[in-house]
Amino acid sequence: MPEQNSQTKDATNKIRIITQVLTTALKLWLRAQVSQISDLEVEIKASDRQILSGRIPSVSIFATDAIYQGLLITQIQLIAENIRINIGSVLKGKPLRLLETVPVVGDLIIDEKDLNASLSSNLLSTALSDLLVKVLPTHCSQSQPITWQEIILDHNQIILRGIRVTNSETTPLKICLSSQLLSGHELQIAHIKILPDQGDILEDNHEYNLDLGSDVDIQELTLIPGKLVCRGRINVNP
Repeated sequence: MPEQNSQTKDATNKIRIITQVLTTALKLWLRAQVSQISDLEVEIKASDRQILSGRIPSVSIFATDAIYQGLLITQIQLIAENIRINIGSVLKGKPLRLLETVPVVGDLIIDEKDLNASLSSNLLSTALSDLLVKVLPTHCSQSQPITWQEIILDHNQIILRGIRVTNSETTPLKICLSSQLLSGHELQIAHIKILPDQGDILEDNHEYNLDLGSDVDIQELTLIPGKLVCRGRINVNP
């Protein structure tokens, strides 16, 4: 009987070590996806057999102050399910690798101050430039550069402030707009108002629909003063 208990204890210790190795490998993989992260918590929910087979039913992730492609994310909480990984290679000290697409559900919060700190990022500046191409009237040159200075998050409204360079002159620019979800992967930009100092460039009821792709399923997108909250699902591909 003591021998059986000893064997059981040894097996438990081995599984605990495997879980620790897997948790460490997962944290390293997650940190590799971002350029900076302040706090990262990972909880693996799987049986011994599931871990050794490389199939993990669920992983919970919580992180704060993560920077993804220059975009500062204030807080993110994720649950990834049905994960298949290269467990054999991980146990040999090699990097973790996803073997199949993983559905991830979660909540994301971005504070206004973090959004403004991300204005120079390629991810955000490209998104703003793409938006500008859609909302500017055709008689306005879309090649004239804009230096974005501030993003204000209000109740169901986003306000963008920038400087537009035209013929060696700089013109302050203010864009007000609202957004709403049409579906899990389609976002509508509406109530667009563009205001330079000399008068309105655009003030009408133009609406533009943005397709976020089939890998995205957003359930909630909320704008409140100083904060953006997003809840939904995204597929993470290998």
